[in-house]
Amino acid sequence: MTDPHQVVVVTGASGGIGRAVARAFGARQARVALLARGERGLDAAAEDVTRAGGTALAVPADVADFPQVDAAASRVERELGPIDVWVNVAFTSVFAPFAEIGPDEFRRVTEVSYLGYVHGTMAALHRMQPRDRGTIVQVGSALAYRGIPLQSAYCGAKHAIQGFNEALRCELLHDGSHVRTTMVQMPAVNTPQFSWVRSKLPHQAQPVPPIYQPEVAARAVLHAADHPRRREYWVGGSTVGTLLANAVAPGILDRYLARTGYRAQQTGAEKPPGRPENLWSPADRGRDFGAHGRFDEQATPRSGQLWASRHHGVVAAAGGVLAATALAVWRRART
Repeated sequence: MTDPHQVVVVTGASGGIGRAVARAFGARQARVALLARGERGLDAAAEDVTRAGGTALAVPADVADFPQVDAAASRVERELGPIDVWVNVAFTSVFAPFAEIGPDEFRRVTEVSYLGYVHGTMAALHRMQPRDRGTIVQVGSALAYRGIPLQSAYCGAKHAIQGFNEALRCELLHDGSHVRTTMVQMPAVNTPQFSWVRSKLPHQAQPVPPIYQPEVAARAVLHAADHPRRREYWVGGSTVGTLLANAVAPGILDRYLARTGYRAQQTGAEKPPGRPENLWSPADRGRDFGAHGRFDEQATPRSGQLWASRHHGVVAAAGGVLAATALAVWRRART
Protein backbone atom coordinates (compact mmCIF):
# COMPACT_ATOMS: atom_id res chain seq x y z
CA MET A 1 0.00 0.00 0.00
CA THR A 2 1.41 3.38 -1.04
CA ASP A 3 -0.81 6.36 -0.36
CA PRO A 4 0.77 9.80 -0.78
CA HIS A 5 -2.17 11.25 1.13
CA GLN A 6 -1.84 8.95 4.15
CA VAL A 7 -1.37 10.87 7.41
CA VAL A 8 0.70 9.06 10.02
CA VAL A 9 1.66 10.05 13.57
CA VAL A 10 4.70 8.43 15.19
CA THR A 11 5.54 9.05 18.85
CA GLY A 12 9.14 8.67 19.96
CA ALA A 13 10.09 9.51 16.37
CA SER A 14 13.45 11.16 17.06
CA GLY A 15 15.37 7.91 17.57
CA GLY A 16 15.39 4.13 17.46
CA ILE A 17 12.35 2.23 16.21
CA GLY A 18 10.25 5.40 15.98
CA ARG A 19 12.87 7.03 13.76
CA ALA A 20 13.03 3.98 11.48
CA VAL A 21 9.22 3.79 11.29
CA ALA A 22 8.91 7.48 10.39
CA ARG A 23 11.54 7.12 7.69
CA ALA A 24 9.81 4.02 6.26
CA PHE A 25 6.47 5.82 6.03
CA GLY A 26 8.29 8.73 4.41
CA ALA A 27 9.56 6.37 1.73
CA ARG A 28 5.89 5.72 0.92
CA GLN A 29 5.46 9.46 0.42
CA ALA A 30 3.16 9.64 3.44
CA ARG A 31 2.57 12.76 5.47
CA VAL A 32 4.36 11.98 8.72
CA ALA A 33 3.98 13.83 12.01
CA LEU A 34 6.88 13.18 14.37
CA LEU A 35 6.29 13.55 18.11
CA ALA A 36 9.21 13.60 20.55
CA ARG A 37 10.93 15.90 23.02
CA GLY A 38 14.45 16.33 21.61
CA GLU A 39 14.71 19.23 19.18
CA ARG A 40 17.86 18.11 17.38
CA GLY A 41 16.63 14.54 17.03
CA LEU A 42 13.23 15.71 15.81
CA ASP A 43 14.70 18.02 13.21
CA ALA A 44 17.00 15.27 11.92
CA ALA A 45 14.11 12.79 11.80
CA ALA A 46 12.05 15.29 9.79
CA GLU A 47 14.96 15.64 7.36
CA ASP A 48 15.03 11.83 7.02
CA VAL A 49 11.33 11.73 6.14
CA THR A 50 11.65 14.53 3.59
CA ARG A 51 14.75 12.97 2.05
CA ALA A 52 12.89 9.65 1.74
CA GLY A 53 10.11 11.35 -0.22
CA GLY A 54 7.51 12.10 2.44
CA THR A 55 6.12 15.23 4.05
CA ALA A 56 7.31 15.82 7.61
CA LEU A 57 5.84 17.76 10.51
CA ALA A 58 7.98 17.86 13.66
CA VAL A 59 5.91 18.44 16.80
CA PRO A 60 7.71 18.71 20.15
CA ALA A 61 5.63 16.92 22.80
CA ASP A 62 6.02 14.90 25.99
CA VAL A 63 3.65 11.94 25.71
CA ALA A 64 3.36 11.79 29.51
CA ASP A 65 1.32 15.01 29.31
CA PHE A 66 -2.07 14.39 27.65
CA PRO A 67 -2.81 18.07 26.85
CA GLN A 68 0.45 18.18 24.87
CA VAL A 69 -0.45 15.01 22.96
CA ASP A 70 -4.00 16.20 22.25
CA ALA A 71 -2.76 19.59 21.09
CA ALA A 72 -0.24 17.83 18.84
CA ALA A 73 -3.02 15.73 17.28
CA SER A 74 -5.08 18.85 16.61
CA ARG A 75 -2.11 20.52 14.95
CA VAL A 76 -1.48 17.44 12.79
CA GLU A 77 -5.05 17.44 11.51
CA ARG A 78 -4.95 21.17 10.82
CA GLU A 79 -1.70 21.04 8.89
CA LEU A 80 -1.60 17.54 7.35
CA GLY A 81 -5.20 16.31 7.35
CA PRO A 82 -7.18 13.57 9.12
CA ILE A 83 -4.99 11.04 10.89
CA ASP A 84 -5.06 7.59 9.25
CA VAL A 85 -2.42 5.78 11.34
CA TRP A 86 -1.14 6.46 14.86
CA VAL A 87 1.96 4.54 15.98
CA ASN A 88 2.85 4.56 19.69
CA VAL A 89 6.57 3.99 20.25
CA ALA A 90 7.83 6.53 22.82
CA PHE A 91 9.24 5.13 26.05
CA THR A 92 11.93 5.52 28.67
CA SER A 93 13.33 3.14 31.26
CA VAL A 94 15.68 2.61 34.18
CA PHE A 95 18.20 -0.23 34.10
CA ALA A 96 18.54 -1.25 37.73
CA PRO A 97 17.41 -3.83 40.28
CA PHE A 98 13.95 -2.91 41.55
CA ALA A 99 15.30 -2.18 45.04
CA GLU A 100 17.50 0.58 43.55
CA ILE A 101 14.73 2.38 41.65
CA GLY A 102 13.09 5.33 43.41
CA PRO A 103 9.33 5.84 43.37
CA ASP A 104 9.68 9.01 41.30
CA GLU A 105 11.77 7.15 38.72
CA PHE A 106 9.31 4.28 38.53
CA ARG A 107 6.42 6.72 38.18
CA ARG A 108 8.15 8.59 35.37
CA VAL A 109 8.81 5.39 33.40
CA THR A 110 5.16 4.42 33.83
CA GLU A 111 3.89 7.84 32.78
CA VAL A 112 5.97 7.84 29.59
CA SER A 113 6.07 4.16 28.63
CA TYR A 114 2.51 3.18 29.57
CA LEU A 115 0.39 6.32 29.95
CA GLY A 116 2.09 7.78 26.88
CA TYR A 117 0.47 4.98 24.88
CA VAL A 118 -2.86 5.60 26.59
CA HIS A 119 -2.64 9.31 25.82
CA GLY A 120 -1.71 8.70 22.18
CA THR A 121 -4.53 6.21 21.78
CA MET A 122 -7.04 8.59 23.36
CA ALA A 123 -6.01 11.45 21.09
CA ALA A 124 -6.22 9.19 18.03
CA LEU A 125 -9.59 7.64 18.95
CA HIS A 126 -11.20 11.02 19.65
CA ARG A 127 -10.56 11.83 16.00
CA MET A 128 -10.89 8.43 14.35
CA GLN A 129 -14.14 7.21 15.94
CA PRO A 130 -16.40 9.96 14.53
CA ARG A 131 -15.04 9.10 11.05
CA ASP A 132 -15.25 5.34 11.81
CA ARG A 133 -11.83 4.66 10.29
CA GLY A 134 -8.19 4.62 11.29
CA THR A 135 -5.51 2.33 12.68
CA ILE A 136 -3.55 2.43 15.94
CA VAL A 137 -0.35 0.39 16.19
CA GLN A 138 1.10 -0.27 19.64
CA VAL A 139 4.80 -1.10 19.51
CA GLY A 140 5.23 -3.73 22.18
CA SER A 141 7.88 -6.22 23.18
CA ALA A 142 8.39 -9.82 24.14
CA LEU A 143 8.61 -8.25 27.61
CA ALA A 144 4.87 -7.53 27.41
CA TYR A 145 4.50 -11.22 28.31
CA ARG A 146 7.80 -12.09 29.99
CA GLY A 147 9.40 -9.96 32.70
CA ILE A 148 13.18 -9.96 33.02
CA PRO A 149 15.52 -8.73 35.78
CA LEU A 150 16.86 -5.17 35.79
CA GLN A 151 13.86 -3.88 33.79
CA SER A 152 10.94 -4.03 36.23
CA ALA A 153 9.55 -0.59 35.34
CA TYR A 154 9.75 -1.18 31.59
CA CYS A 155 8.31 -4.71 31.83
CA GLY A 156 5.47 -3.42 33.99
CA ALA A 157 4.65 -0.77 31.39
CA LYS A 158 4.70 -3.24 28.50
CA HIS A 159 2.48 -5.69 30.41
CA ALA A 160 0.08 -2.81 31.08
CA ILE A 161 -0.03 -1.85 27.40
CA GLN A 162 -0.84 -5.45 26.50
CA GLY A 163 -3.84 -5.60 28.83
CA PHE A 164 -5.01 -2.12 27.88
CA ASN A 165 -4.84 -2.87 24.15
CA GLU A 166 -6.69 -6.18 24.52
CA ALA A 167 -9.50 -4.45 26.42
CA LEU A 168 -9.72 -1.68 23.83
CA ARG A 169 -9.79 -4.16 20.96
CA CYS A 170 -12.71 -5.99 22.56
CA GLU A 171 -14.62 -2.73 22.91
CA LEU A 172 -14.03 -1.78 19.27
CA LEU A 173 -15.19 -5.22 18.15
CA HIS A 174 -18.29 -4.92 20.34
CA ASP A 175 -19.14 -1.58 18.76
CA GLY A 176 -18.64 -2.88 15.22
CA SER A 177 -16.10 -0.09 14.75
CA HIS A 178 -13.92 0.15 11.66
CA VAL A 179 -11.15 1.69 13.78
CA ARG A 180 -8.48 -0.99 14.27
CA THR A 181 -5.83 -1.51 16.92
CA THR A 182 -3.01 -4.03 16.76
CA MET A 183 0.22 -4.67 18.66
CA VAL A 184 3.69 -5.60 17.42
CA GLN A 185 5.83 -7.55 19.90
CA MET A 186 9.48 -6.74 19.29
CA PRO A 187 12.72 -8.59 20.03
CA ALA A 188 15.95 -6.94 21.18
CA VAL A 189 16.62 -4.04 18.81
CA ASN A 190 19.77 -2.01 18.23
CA THR A 191 18.50 1.44 19.29
CA PRO A 192 20.07 4.39 21.16
CA GLN A 193 18.08 3.49 24.32
CA PHE A 194 21.07 1.56 25.64
CA SER A 195 23.10 4.75 25.52
CA TRP A 196 20.56 7.15 26.96
CA VAL A 197 18.12 5.50 29.38
CA ARG A 198 19.01 5.89 33.05
CA SER A 199 21.30 3.07 34.11
CA LYS A 200 22.54 2.11 37.57
CA LEU A 201 24.43 -0.90 36.25
CA PRO A 202 28.23 -1.03 36.61
CA HIS A 203 28.74 -1.89 32.93
CA GLN A 204 27.37 -0.69 29.60
CA ALA A 205 23.80 -1.91 29.08
CA GLN A 206 23.07 -3.99 26.01
CA PRO A 207 20.10 -5.74 24.37
CA VAL A 208 19.87 -9.47 24.99
CA PRO A 209 21.08 -11.21 21.80
CA PRO A 210 20.01 -11.93 19.12
CA ILE A 211 19.82 -8.26 18.20
CA TYR A 212 17.85 -6.88 15.25
CA GLN A 213 18.25 -3.60 13.41
CA PRO A 214 15.44 -1.03 13.79
CA GLU A 215 14.56 -1.37 10.11
CA VAL A 216 13.33 -4.92 10.83
CA ALA A 217 11.01 -3.47 13.45
CA ALA A 218 9.89 -0.73 11.05
CA ARG A 219 8.93 -3.25 8.36
CA ALA A 220 6.82 -5.10 10.91
CA VAL A 221 5.05 -1.90 11.99
CA LEU A 222 4.22 -0.92 8.41
CA HIS A 223 2.85 -4.38 7.72
CA ALA A 224 0.75 -4.23 10.90
CA ALA A 225 -0.58 -0.81 9.88
CA ASP A 226 -1.58 -2.25 6.51
CA HIS A 227 -3.11 -5.40 8.06
CA PRO A 228 -4.53 -4.33 11.44
CA ARG A 229 -7.15 -7.09 11.68
CA ARG A 230 -4.51 -9.33 13.26
CA ARG A 231 -4.55 -8.74 17.03
CA GLU A 232 -0.75 -8.84 17.24
CA TYR A 233 2.46 -9.68 15.42
CA TRP A 234 5.57 -11.37 16.83
CA VAL A 235 8.89 -10.21 15.39
CA GLY A 236 12.03 -12.35 15.53
CA GLY A 237 12.64 -15.96 16.41
CA SER A 238 13.77 -14.94 19.88
CA THR A 239 10.38 -13.36 20.57
CA VAL A 240 8.58 -16.52 19.49
CA GLY A 241 10.89 -18.71 21.56
CA THR A 242 10.58 -16.54 24.65
CA LEU A 243 6.79 -16.34 24.53
CA LEU A 244 6.36 -20.05 23.91
CA ALA A 245 8.81 -20.96 26.69
CA ASN A 246 7.03 -18.60 29.07
CA ALA A 247 3.68 -20.18 28.23
CA VAL A 248 4.96 -23.72 28.78
CA ALA A 249 7.47 -23.41 31.62
CA PRO A 250 7.45 -19.93 33.21
CA GLY A 251 8.99 -21.15 36.48
CA ILE A 252 11.96 -22.69 34.71
CA LEU A 253 12.37 -19.46 32.73
CA ASP A 254 12.37 -17.51 36.02
CA ARG A 255 15.35 -19.51 37.25
CA TYR A 256 17.15 -19.34 33.92
CA LEU A 257 16.81 -15.54 33.79
CA ALA A 258 17.87 -15.25 37.43
CA ARG A 259 21.15 -16.95 36.46
CA THR A 260 21.76 -15.26 33.11
CA GLY A 261 19.72 -12.05 32.97
CA TYR A 262 22.17 -9.75 34.72
CA ARG A 263 25.16 -10.79 32.62
CA ALA A 264 23.24 -10.93 29.32
CA GLN A 265 22.14 -7.29 29.63
CA GLN A 266 25.63 -5.85 30.14
CA THR A 267 28.76 -5.75 28.04
CA GLY A 268 32.20 -6.22 29.54
CA ALA A 269 32.90 -2.50 29.24
CA GLU A 270 32.43 -0.11 32.13
CA LYS A 271 29.58 2.37 31.86
CA PRO A 272 30.88 5.52 30.15
CA PRO A 273 31.14 8.48 32.55
CA GLY A 274 28.88 11.45 31.90
CA ARG A 275 26.58 9.49 29.57
CA PRO A 276 23.33 11.30 28.63
CA GLU A 277 20.00 10.31 30.19
CA ASN A 278 16.52 10.85 28.81
CA LEU A 279 14.39 10.05 31.87
CA TRP A 280 13.54 13.63 32.80
CA SER A 281 14.76 15.58 29.78
CA PRO A 282 15.57 14.57 26.18
CA ALA A 283 19.07 13.28 25.52
CA ASP A 284 18.81 14.41 21.89
CA ARG A 285 17.97 18.04 22.56
CA GLY A 286 21.33 19.15 21.18
CA ARG A 287 22.58 15.97 19.51
CA ASP A 288 21.09 13.57 17.01
CA PHE A 289 21.47 9.88 17.93
CA GLY A 290 19.73 8.50 14.84
CA ALA A 291 17.88 5.21 14.60
CA HIS A 292 20.76 2.85 15.35
CA GLY A 293 22.48 2.20 18.65
CA ARG A 294 26.05 1.10 19.25
CA PHE A 295 25.55 -2.57 18.35
CA ASP A 296 25.63 -2.47 14.54
CA GLU A 297 28.27 -5.19 14.33
CA GLN A 298 26.11 -7.68 16.26
CA ALA A 299 22.72 -6.71 14.81
CA THR A 300 21.02 -8.46 11.91
CA PRO A 301 19.07 -6.53 9.24
CA ARG A 302 16.56 -9.33 8.52
CA SER A 303 14.23 -11.79 10.19
CA GLY A 304 13.00 -14.98 8.57
CA GLN A 305 10.37 -15.28 11.27
CA LEU A 306 8.99 -11.84 10.35
CA TRP A 307 8.58 -13.01 6.75
CA ALA A 308 6.76 -16.12 7.98
CA SER A 309 4.53 -14.02 10.24
CA ARG A 310 3.59 -11.78 7.31
CA HIS A 311 2.88 -14.77 5.03
CA HIS A 312 0.87 -17.16 7.18
CA GLY A 313 -1.04 -18.45 4.18
CA VAL A 314 2.10 -19.37 2.23
CA VAL A 315 3.67 -21.03 5.27
CA ALA A 316 0.49 -22.97 6.03
CA ALA A 317 0.19 -24.10 2.41
CA ALA A 318 3.83 -25.20 2.33
CA GLY A 319 3.34 -27.04 5.59
CA GLY A 320 0.30 -28.78 4.16
CA VAL A 321 2.21 -29.84 1.05
CA LEU A 322 5.10 -31.19 3.14
CA ALA A 323 2.71 -33.07 5.42
CA ALA A 324 0.85 -34.59 2.47
CA THR A 325 4.13 -35.56 0.81
CA ALA A 326 5.42 -37.15 3.99
CA LEU A 327 2.17 -39.08 4.41
CA ALA A 328 2.32 -40.34 0.81
CA VAL A 329 5.94 -41.45 1.24
CA TRP A 330 5.07 -43.21 4.50
CA ARG A 331 2.13 -45.05 2.88
CA ARG A 332 4.23 -46.08 -0.11
CA ALA A 333 6.93 -47.40 2.20
CA ARG A 334 4.37 -49.50 4.04
CA THR A 335 3.05 -51.03 0.86
